[in-house]
Amino acid sequence: MQKIIVIGGGPAGYPAALEAARLGAQVTLIEKNKLGGVCLNCGCIPSKSLLDAAHKFALLPTLAAWSQDGASTLAAQLFAQKDWSKIQARQQKATAKLVQGISFLLKKAGVTVLAGTASFIDEHTVSVQTSQGTQTVQADGIILATGSQAFFPAPFDKIKDRIYDNANLFSMPALPKSMAIVGGGVIGCEMADFLSALQPRLLPLEDETASRTLTQAFTKRGIKLHLGTSATQAVEENGQWVLTFSSGEQIRAEKILAAIGRAVDLTELHLENIGVTWTRKGVQVNPQTLQLKNNIYAAGDVTGLCQLAHAATRQGEVAARNLCGQSAAYHNESVPRAIYTSPEIACVGLTRAQAQAQGIEVKVHKSFMLANGRAVAQEQTEGYAELLTDSTGKILGATLVGANAAELIHIISVALQAGFTLAQLQEVIFAHPTLAEAVAEAARQ
Repeated sequence: MQKIIVIGGGPAGYPAALEAARLGAQVTLIEKNKLGGVCLNCGCIPSKSLLDAAHKFALLPTLAAWSQDGASTLAAQLFAQKDWSKIQARQQKATAKLVQGISFLLKKAGVTVLAGTASFIDEHTVSVQTSQGTQTVQADGIILATGSQAFFPAPFDKIKDRIYDNANLFSMPALPKSMAIVGGGVIGCEMADFLSALQPRLLPLEDETASRTLTQAFTKRGIKLHLGTSATQAVEENGQWVLTFSSGEQIRAEKILAAIGRAVDLTELHLENIGVTWTRKGVQVNPQTLQLKNNIYAAGDVTGLCQLAHAATRQGEVAARNLCGQSAAYHNESVPRAIYTSPEIACVGLTRAQAQAQGIEVKVHKSFMLANGRAVAQEQTEGYAELLTDSTGKILGATLVGANAAELIHIISVALQAGFTLAQLQEVIFAHPTLAEAVAEAARQ
């Protein structure tokens, strides 16, 4: 029986361990923190619980408008009496339930879980520092899935123990009266559903029209945006932080959330013992097989391919299959991307800018939620559906903005996987009235 070590128990590591065990391997999973990794404990899941609570509170004024006199006052009272500790408890309950589920699945699959810090002795031997001492584990193959951590460039590197990042944000003792969010990526934008962000433009890696739509939505909701500038100084004065920008402008906030990106730190692993180098972006792997070196594979943020949990999961499964002798390939271009703001934004495949950079002549097919019956009925008309095709009509990618965009994008994910042309998508019958009809309408344009 093949012996496999998986280092890291996050969204890449535990699926890799489960897949390897399913394929008959004897698996040891090493995790130094919590099973589930960043996504489950201080990322995807807690943030979605928090955003759901915020979106429910945002409905109160609408509900008040449908009610008799006095309902507006009741809505205001409910909002004023929101209990942060109860919102936190709901989020923590969801996280705990899912962590327990992962632990159960690993135990059921026969995976040995070691709580400790791993380091390489050689290509087949790992040392694990546990609370009981040092343990040595031998393996025929190893999967590296150690994830990433928050990145703190200057001036935040000097104050990182006094500000928030995704690792400690969800354990805030109380909601601050004001917060400056530095970074306009996914984490920054999702948290800016309450607060504010700083970045040259929001969501710089996604479609520019989607970025502009979200910027307009945030501005309408009173979120103050400072775009095209960077923070050069952060000083604490009289219980508040004073942020100075490269433009010379200053703002004050009770708290700071650094959402500037993520970095990899593999110092503890001693990769020099196996002749592997790394940077803060991770290690270099074969982008399809995820092979790092010989019988060593990598998956998740550590590969530098895509910092999304579902991409990590797929990478973990592919790495495990290849290590167990079953040929499998990972396709980074097929990974859907979702931002759970209001409105939601979801993309898959190429954006216009990416297609143009590759010299591909694209045709744009677009519909607006303003013309969608379900969206009008629900007063959720903000957003659009945009499909991109090449000169042959083959679908290259899509950007969806609006209610439930993160769910609807999988229509295009399936179409891309199947190699659909626009003509083939036009043959699909969509139920009426649905938000999904926006995709069908875009295909007709």
